[in-house]
Amino acid sequence: MDDYFAVFELPRKLTVDGEALRRRFYELSRVHHPDFHQAADDEAQAATLARSALVNRAYRALRDPIARVEYLIALEEGRDTREGATGRPKAPRDLLEEMLEVQEALEEARAGELDGPARERLRGERERLAARRQAEEDALVGRAAEWDAALDAGGDRQALLTWFKERLAARAYLRTVIDDLSEALGEDQAQHVSHRRH
Repeated sequence: MDDYFAVFELPRKLTVDGEALRRRFYELSRVHHPDFHQAADDEAQAATLARSALVNRAYRALRDPIARVEYLIALEEGRDTREGATGRPKAPRDLLEEMLEVQEALEEARAGELDGPARERLRGERERLAARRQAEEDALVGRAAEWDAALDAGGDRQALLTWFKERLAARAYLRTVIDDLSEALGEDQAQHVSHRRH
């Protein structure tokens, strides 16, 4: 698995100077841009193209704080992608129980036409869950410094890693339910982007 932090010569930390990252991205993009290597042989051009693609992937993964957490967890576990996880943590039990009523409302919506009150109820649930998802994201970003400090101290980060995985699982579950609510309402996701970070 490519180490995107190494691409930018950064330690595996969750706190990143966004402006410095952007400047370095532009520097590396210029260095590895295929247009500047047209005189090279085919092998060298292919290597340049691959390096340019790597820089782009690394920047996309590291510029967003949530994507950074997802990537770092995959990197720590030696996975190629976040989808490659084995024994993925499930959403917290209390969240699953809380969602039972929402799922029932969704089933009713799918079974027939939505009247005004039912539609408003689903919209209200969607807004509530979007706020909760935002809270999950704020919590994830809020513990970034704790991870970095543990890394600097050489401490055990397993408990923190597990916590990050659980919060990401909750966030993913919330996103799915929010999408299901939008689908049941027949409303385009673009009209309700507040719950989507990327």
